[in-house]
Amino acid sequence: MLLVRGYGGDTTLTGTVYERGERAPSFKGAPDEDAPYVWVCDEFYEVESGGTETEIAGRTLNVAFDTPMPRGFDTREQALDAAKDHVRTQFARVGVAESDVKIEVVKTEPDAA
Repeated sequence: MLLVRGYGGDTTLTGTVYERGERAPSFKGAPDEDAPYVWVCDEFYEVESGGTETEIAGRTLNVAFDTPMPRGFDTREQALDAAKDHVRTQFARVGVAESDVKIEVVKTEPDAA
């Protein structure tokens, strides 16, 4: 599995790409289990009230989370491109500029995560 980790605004967001032959999570809304690559990561956004109070990029804000939306892909490249795009989008939703987001991809064993 590949961990796709984004750093920005003094916080981190990590999602997972399950690779061919690895068992991706199984739950309502999960992609077809035959997809060779599956991306899973939280989605979050700023809200006026409620949510979880947190500090990002020097601002205190309320953040709400959506259920992870798994997506299946045919190739590793497609999955990684979508994962990186997703991470950048989540940071943009809370006011962190794309140029301020650093992304790393870490290969790990499924049992190590």
